[in-house]
Amino acid sequence: MAANGPEPKVDFRTAPERYNHWKLSVDGPVATLAMDVREDATLKPGYRLKLNSYDLGVDIELYDAIQRLRFEHPEVGAVVVTSAKDRVFCSGANINMLGVSSHAHKVNFCKFTNETRNAIEDATDFSGQSYICAINGTAAGGGYELALACDQIILADDGSSAVSLPELPLLAVLPGTGGLTRLVDKRKVRRDRADFFCTVSEGVRGKRAVDWRLVDDVVPRSKLDEAVQARAKALAANSARTASTGVKLTPLQRAIDGDRIVYPHLTIEIDRDLRAAHVRIQGPDAPPPADMAGAQAQGDTFWPLALCRALDDAILHLRLNEGEIGTWVFHSAGDADLVAAYDALLLAHPDHWLAREITLYWKRTLKRVDVSSRSLIALVEQGSCFVGSLLELVLAADRSFMLDGTLEGSNLPQAAVQLTGMNFGPLPMGNGLSRLHSRFLAEPAAADGLKAEIGKPLDAADADRLGLVTFTPDDIDWEDEVRLAIEERASFSPDGLTGMEANLRFAGPETMETKIFARLTAWQNWIFQRPNAVGPEGALQLYGSGRKPQYDRGRV
Repeated sequence: MAANGPEPKVDFRTAPERYNHWKLSVDGPVATLAMDVREDATLKPGYRLKLNSYDLGVDIELYDAIQRLRFEHPEVGAVVVTSAKDRVFCSGANINMLGVSSHAHKVNFCKFTNETRNAIEDATDFSGQSYICAINGTAAGGGYELALACDQIILADDGSSAVSLPELPLLAVLPGTGGLTRLVDKRKVRRDRADFFCTVSEGVRGKRAVDWRLVDDVVPRSKLDEAVQARAKALAANSARTASTGVKLTPLQRAIDGDRIVYPHLTIEIDRDLRAAHVRIQGPDAPPPADMAGAQAQGDTFWPLALCRALDDAILHLRLNEGEIGTWVFHSAGDADLVAAYDALLLAHPDHWLAREITLYWKRTLKRVDVSSRSLIALVEQGSCFVGSLLELVLAADRSFMLDGTLEGSNLPQAAVQLTGMNFGPLPMGNGLSRLHSRFLAEPAAADGLKAEIGKPLDAADADRLGLVTFTPDDIDWEDEVRLAIEERASFSPDGLTGMEANLRFAGPETMETKIFARLTAWQNWIFQRPNAVGPEGALQLYGSGRKPQYDRGRV
């Protein structure tokens, strides 16, 4: 970070040599992520991370490790998640941390943790990198939710190791990182058994945990490591990840100077009066290499990867550290043909591990945009390069404006957008549909018909006719229409906007992912504000004090 920039409240950039809470090791095709939380290495004062409990700082390291395993270790086909502490796997989110955190921090914490769990499942489903959880102690709350994100769960059979989701009986809240949904949707635990499981704080262990589908296997503690390694090696042997050389993720460069944040290929300018962040994306300045070997040689400076890393960090920074900046305005500038060429290179090599990982990273980052509680506006201006993968930001926007014609005195190229194969499947939303198919839910044939437009520069009239943008003002109206849209957003209730946008963005089929985020936005958001949880006599406030919480018994 630049010396003249202010320290952010939370920095999402880290690296294994800076980890406080995780030990990452790689042995051929099997990697091990051992949780070893340092009690005193908290993100803020006021609590200690006892019993492998976690705060956002622990999850930031986990997210970084997952990313590095995908990009730096293409030889790894299986990852074992376990604990380096004796008799405890993970006791979940730190209760005292939740007690001293603001409502916004709690909800952002849960959202980022959900996205990190989803990244584990994405690696298993699409990257051939299976995750196995070896529970060598108590896995409670968020600890068991971490296990649920893994492909397989093996529990020590020692009479004390158990899994539990004790949030309701102990804290008057819900498992906030997808636990309830994964329990019944992913592991298909019977509803009546799940009901009992979630109301007993001591949890379930041994044979019952297997019979109820809470875990896949139980193994005597003395044989746990051996059994887990055998399972991991078998999974790795069936993985398609065979490359031997990865791409090193070097420290992400970022400079913060007042209300201006600069990354490679991305600049953010914050307008505090209108509570808006202008996110300016810069297209590539050179053609792509001839093949993926050339792309791999460029490492993390390869334009699609470098930009995606910057955009990912920018979203996280704005979400957590700039809570009052309620509108994100996306701009782009650059050579549209070069953006199309980079898309073409990735699309031409779907079986190359790096092309696959970069495309999947873009998918996850765009999903992060979708679930952010911010108003999204896209401006397609002269000289913009909203093509293919970048056009997804226009399609993700709540509202988009495209200039019809040119502004007086400007010699920049006329505004245009361009479709590529990236818009037709590789970058789906959480509902499993492309943003085009989500956009044209009533007319799926219209979305499919747009394939005929791939590669064509589309001006404002074309984009309007094809339904790709919302409004196409000319040079006379452009400035006023854009200004009024941003000012209007700043005048509305942020809570009302969040509710409206979350309801409108996810039309179409329901998936486990959309359920998790919808329930987080609605139920967990609401419960985290109820006196039964956070009031002076609420469970979160009194936890550990020996006093019994006093509940408002009314059902609402």
